[in-house]
Amino acid sequence: MKQAEVIAICNQKGGVGKTTTAVNLGAGLAMSGKKVLLIDADPQADLSACLGWKNTDALDETIVSVLSKVRNDEPFDPKEGILHHNEGMDVLPSNIELSQFELSLVNVMSRENVLKNYLRQVKSGYDYVVIDCMPSLGMLTINALTAADKVIIPVQAQYLPAKGMTQLLYNVAKVQRQLNPDLKIGGIVMTLIDQRTSLAKETIEAIRKNYGAGIRIYSAQIPVGVKAAEASGRGESIYSYDADSKPAAAYAELTREVLKDGEKARTDRLRSSGDR
Repeated sequence: MKQAEVIAICNQKGGVGKTTTAVNLGAGLAMSGKKVLLIDADPQADLSACLGWKNTDALDETIVSVLSKVRNDEPFDPKEGILHHNEGMDVLPSNIELSQFELSLVNVMSRENVLKNYLRQVKSGYDYVVIDCMPSLGMLTINALTAADKVIIPVQAQYLPAKGMTQLLYNVAKVQRQLNPDLKIGGIVMTLIDQRTSLAKETIEAIRKNYGAGIRIYSAQIPVGVKAAEASGRGESIYSYDADSKPAAAYAELTREVLKDGEKARTDRLRSSGDR
């Protein structure tokens, strides 16, 4: 059976390029021949909108409809709610109803495992599942971290977004201890970098100094630029909109790093199973 790698793109701070990273990492993986499912786990539905579905409130089937069935222990079709983007990715869209769904989880047994239980029936059809988390550390984000094999943390190259790293890493460690001991931190990816400013360079250096010894800092550095925002407005990835842009080159580098890590993880799993 295919062993999909589940990646949560997570940061409780908004505006750090989280959704853009999820979209373009997913598109990059699809361009590399991988079967990819992008999951919009944010009630704001930014990922869905960035890929061209602007009015997800009008959709009958979304992440809410399928997770509601999982919550209620009802059967569902693994293809339910999944849309296909013309760049080769499958997408499970979100809408504002996800906020109410999150509240409904308060009294649910094993509430942290709803998304994980959904993926058990879906992920065998994919090489990679990329989850765009909401900008908070609530129950939906905990669900994503519980379901994930690894978390990638986008950090904007400014002081205040970087300052929130301590709380985020504390929560990831708590999920590792209590819910998902197999969760790994894939790494930190620096985003929205303006190389013209000394602040960006100082922030990157501070992240490397404070966290680089224990956490991988991806070599890819995502520059600030209007092209990525324009691509989102068109419902396209940066590769489709402007393949020659600096953000496209940076996301291509990030994709190569993630693919290399994925191949190493699969090799390690095969070696481990062969030693038993």
